[in-house]
Amino acid sequence: MGSRRPAWLKVRLPGGENYADLTRIMRRGGMHTVCEEARCPNIGECWDRRTATFLILGDTCTRRCRYCAVVHGRPDAPDEGEPARVADAVAAMGLRHVVVTSVNRDDLRDGGAGIYAATIRAMRRRLPDCTVEVLVPDFKGDTEALRAVLEANPEILGHNLEAVRRVFGGVRPGGNYDRSIELLRRCKEWGYNAFTKSGIIVGMGETEDELLEAMDDLRAVDCDVLTLGQYLQPGPGFLPIARYYTPDEFAALRDEGLRRGFKYVEAGPLVRSSYRADAQAQAVRAYRANALTAC
Repeated sequence: MGSRRPAWLKVRLPGGENYADLTRIMRRGGMHTVCEEARCPNIGECWDRRTATFLILGDTCTRRCRYCAVVHGRPDAPDEGEPARVADAVAAMGLRHVVVTSVNRDDLRDGGAGIYAATIRAMRRRLPDCTVEVLVPDFKGDTEALRAVLEANPEILGHNLEAVRRVFGGVRPGGNYDRSIELLRRCKEWGYNAFTKSGIIVGMGETEDELLEAMDDLRAVDCDVLTLGQYLQPGPGFLPIARYYTPDEFAALRDEGLRRGFKYVEAGPLVRSSYRADAQAQAVRAYRANALTAC
């Protein structure tokens, strides 16, 4: 695979009044965002629309996935004041929908679930009309950690599969494909109201049939929302790009996902799990409202 990126992967440089304003808010509150830490290509577009994904529990991950630019190593102790600062930043930004994610914190007994729950509740107190989406790690399969997050009542609970079964172990050391599927299954089996969401990165050596099998695995546990985006190598030493998918191929994958029963599918070369999350939230709210009306 050559190093030259196709034209459809070009993005504008971040800038503008909203971008500068959000940067000031983040720095003033000592916030981290996955937009910056993971070098997301959509930061210019999303921040200009005043949407951002907060990264809690520090900026250092205990795992070393081969596709991810987030720093790995030994993290600092959790900051108990972080939930309140996130709520303050969300209020300052005037958000109606917020996404909160984190690094993996395998060093913590609960994997950071307590800070997730506290962050959700802090935003509920400060901004009762703001919908909350969390993108959680697998908590090493700890059911009590997952339950703690769900009991804080996020509208959407996301957990990314990222890769198809065959390549999963090679790109996500420390993770487990079946454990990720099981996390999403438990959310629905336990009867919580949160919509579930997952994401897959393509271009890491998977086949089309394997992608469709991964979709089927997600739908088998009633996953509601799916995102599909192109893997972009963050730098030397990371997993090489196996191939670039075209916009037409992403459109076909979106159609396949909808045909399989996902309530919403966001698919495109630059799509990431929180890309246009506000629009996804509106769509799933409308779906739920229509379902209740039909009853």
